[in-house]
Amino acid sequence: MSDDAFSVVLRGIRKSYGSQQVLRGVDLQVSRGTVFALLGENGAGKTTTLSILTTLLTPDAGTAQVAGFDVVRDPAQVRQAITVIGQNVTVDPILTGFENLVLIGRLRHVGKPKQIAADLVERFGLGEAARKATGSYSGGMKRRLDIAMSLIGEPQVVFLDEPTTGLDPAGRREVWAAIGQLAERGATVMLTTQYMEEAARLAGTIGLLHGGVIALEGDEAAIRRAAGDAPDLETAFLALTGQEVAP
Repeated sequence: MSDDAFSVVLRGIRKSYGSQQVLRGVDLQVSRGTVFALLGENGAGKTTTLSILTTLLTPDAGTAQVAGFDVVRDPAQVRQAITVIGQNVTVDPILTGFENLVLIGRLRHVGKPKQIAADLVERFGLGEAARKATGSYSGGMKRRLDIAMSLIGEPQVVFLDEPTTGLDPAGRREVWAAIGQLAERGATVMLTTQYMEEAARLAGTIGLLHGGVIALEGDEAAIRRAAGDAPDLETAFLALTGQEVAP
């Protein structure tokens, strides 16, 4: 299949920090318009991988393309094609939700930023909360707004680094709904997560980063089969990464 069918392509990506080799030859392809979840233990290199794809780090070896652009040769074009949502919420707590959206629209020089903001308020179910300062929002609501802001400018690829870390179950479900809307809009979504339920719920394809390489890739059913028909994704993950499975 041609690389044109993929929004993200990595070939032989290696990255070390001093004597510590984190990525040992990562090969990965993410199809356009899909949700891909990257799983791995703490320290497996998930954030390092996303940092390379978003031009924040340079790989030691290998090549990576995002939206058809090489992350080393064409970093400016890559940054124009993507949105990155990290673990920390980036909304302004003094402004209202609506004002945050309008601000981002103006910073990105889109036409009719107020109309775009109003459309996003409706689409993400922010309602009356959009008229209130975001400092009063719950964690889940702040993250939903953060994701809504990421859609301004119609990015081709959205990267989320552990988007629901620290949220309670209700807040996590709010964010899942927002991520689902990203995919419905046709964006390619690549996320890292430590929550197995999250990966199973959101991603059509799951990649297991282990030992510095993509050790396994497939849908939830394929991952479970590879672990001896594990009853759930969490059990499969523990078994495949050599961690003890609780009785």
